[in-house]
Amino acid sequence: MNGSPLSETLQSFVTIVGEANALTAPADIAPYLVESRGLYHGSSPLVLKPGSTQEVSAIMALASRTGTPIVPAGGRTGHVGGQVPRDGSADVVLSLERMNRIREIDTAGEVIVADGGAILADIQKAAEAHDRLFPLSLGSEGSCRIGGNLSTNAGGTAVLAYGNIRQLCLGLEVVLPTGEIWDGLRRLKKDNSGYDLRDLFIGAEGTLGIITGAVLKLFPRPRGRQVAFVGLTSPEDALTLFERASTLCGSALTGFEIMPRIGIDFTTKHIAGVRDPLPSAHPWYALIDISTSDSAETAERMIASLLEETHDTGLVKDAAVAASLAQQNAFWHLRESMSEAQKPEGGSIKHDVSVPVSSVPRFLADADAAVLARMPDARIVSFGHLGDGNIHYNISQPVGADKAEFIARWREMNAIVHAVVHAHGGSISAEHGVGQLKRDELAAIRPAIETELMRRIKRAFDPAGIMNPGKVVTTE
Repeated sequence: MNGSPLSETLQSFVTIVGEANALTAPADIAPYLVESRGLYHGSSPLVLKPGSTQEVSAIMALASRTGTPIVPAGGRTGHVGGQVPRDGSADVVLSLERMNRIREIDTAGEVIVADGGAILADIQKAAEAHDRLFPLSLGSEGSCRIGGNLSTNAGGTAVLAYGNIRQLCLGLEVVLPTGEIWDGLRRLKKDNSGYDLRDLFIGAEGTLGIITGAVLKLFPRPRGRQVAFVGLTSPEDALTLFERASTLCGSALTGFEIMPRIGIDFTTKHIAGVRDPLPSAHPWYALIDISTSDSAETAERMIASLLEETHDTGLVKDAAVAASLAQQNAFWHLRESMSEAQKPEGGSIKHDVSVPVSSVPRFLADADAAVLARMPDARIVSFGHLGDGNIHYNISQPVGADKAEFIARWREMNAIVHAVVHAHGGSISAEHGVGQLKRDELAAIRPAIETELMRRIKRAFDPAGIMNPGKVVTTE
């Protein structure tokens, strides 16, 4: 510790975790004060790194007594400012990075128990070592932590087959704002015993308590897998292909992503080692992932049958089927690099939205028309999980535009796109959460009773208002 002298209260927090696990120097604290895209910057005098649930409990008990605001931090990969302390505040950051253990794997019960700070990729590897699958998969899985995944109800690329993380969690351990510990680490697949407290904390973004442990579902590892990269003419054709894939493959269809040509151009241009899988360009593309429980041959037969049928009808213009695991990973790497590939092209205004699956083509057409009417030279990069209706509708700045002037129109473009989302019965927060970015807009558009019920829940769990203040919902 080599920052400014601490107050008596802050020193008491340090005593709980030990000086080696507390940061006070501005340079050490700085990484905890900014959102990954640089949209939000905060301030904090102290970062605490507890090593156990009991230490988290002691921190929250002290915070409750002293009225000290606490901001939980996991892998800090979020895009809505939920993990960033308020600017000009004295919020204390509580990082779960030391609480990263895999506590237990129960293969008979098909569950894994992990600390809230366990890295997602480590959980995946631990499951794999026991011939099991934990299916949550995100582009940030090498650094995001399961407590943050749960707090934002993360989705990822396998929602089509396995659901959001809400569907992958059986139980939680949570430290409340008062310092009390709720031990809800249950492994029951059936439990009708009143209110489901677990579901209150999942998606709450640390505003009701801190998730320090979780019981997560495991699945048998697929014995066969095949991935295809397909060229298409339009989103309408992509939807038709998805319907046919669902019919032919059933539950074996574990991923169905769509991408526009401009996304392929950006990715092959800016991401090292990425190549276009197809010899000629197409307006749109689909990435299809098939996983089967019996054999690779079954997956190969399924993908071959699907592509043969849809190519014969003219729906599929061209396709590449992965010839190896490395090529499967390369196809997915192209898709998962699409957001990163926009950065060298200048400013990018992001939207994480969802609409009913059947509405995706119409939504894309209507949103494109609305955006281009206001900004004719905008470059629209819309891609994502067609199988669950979650589209990352991103707008790259016009060529030669001033980045700062373009980013200054963030709220304007949000309003345009979100109006189209509402018209199609969708949500403006699909899988990245609410945080600071969408808090006020959601409060303005959702039914008043929903906002009031959320405020009542917040007041009941956190009457002092110290738990990640300013995020998701205000109590005013």
